[in-house]
Amino acid sequence: MNTATELERYLDIATEAATAAGAIVLANWGQVNKIQEKGRSGDLVTDIDHQAEKEILKILNRHVPHHAILAEESGIIRTTDNNYLWAIDPLDGTTNYAHAYPVAAVSVGLLIDDIPQVGVIYNPFRNELFRAATGSGATLNRRPIQVSQTDKLSQSLLVSGFAYDRTETTDNNYAEFCYLTHLTQGVRRSGSASIDLVDVACGRLDGYWERGIRPWDVVAGIVIVQEAGGTVTAYDGNQINLEEGRILATNGYLHSSLSQALKEASQWQIKFDEPSVRSI
Repeated sequence: MNTATELERYLDIATEAATAAGAIVLANWGQVNKIQEKGRSGDLVTDIDHQAEKEILKILNRHVPHHAILAEESGIIRTTDNNYLWAIDPLDGTTNYAHAYPVAAVSVGLLIDDIPQVGVIYNPFRNELFRAATGSGATLNRRPIQVSQTDKLSQSLLVSGFAYDRTETTDNNYAEFCYLTHLTQGVRRSGSASIDLVDVACGRLDGYWERGIRPWDVVAGIVIVQEAGGTVTAYDGNQINLEEGRILATNGYLHSSLSQALKEASQWQIKFDEPSVRSI
């Protein structure tokens, strides 16, 4: 079992790594020299992603050289102690960044025995540093945060996103997005899972769901939402499986109703596909 002191040490390491990478992201704003697609249309990587990731890896290798690392651009780096796995996204919101749209963040999370335990997300554009470790609460710029108390979908503001394979499958989140737009005060799309999660954690938004996510997208955010008093599961309310790629994160009050609405969305899709609606 990890003590609070040990988790605090890992939290400080994650903070050092995230803020150092964030400084690179901000310093190179508007100066991207190389943009590539990683296989699917819209799945971009820039030279800044690689620079920021290199800085994070350098810091982790200095402090915890025996821990395993799962990095978005470098993949899995297996070392001698795989009970500790760092999941890092050096630039979550690359497409935004490549278009000079200032919505992106650095995410550094730590799984211990497959459980998210430490998370830091740094938004350099707003100079917002979100931190959390199991049992210690969550903070924004070192001040405690907590989720909202909205308990009705009709009064909620949600956020979601779309995976890069959205044009290749009917399981693309379009029906869910439209259905929840009708049931709530609105559904936003930021283009950064990290920012979506911390916005739920600090009460700006009431819930978030998405498919097609990867561990580096959400490990840090899971800890932050949970320590802010929220709930994070799979779509159906069961324990989240990071390999399955579906996440539901809410303030807790809305969790069961949002989970149910996601189930109902497939039936709403039938209505959405009627010719009278399609022709509009």
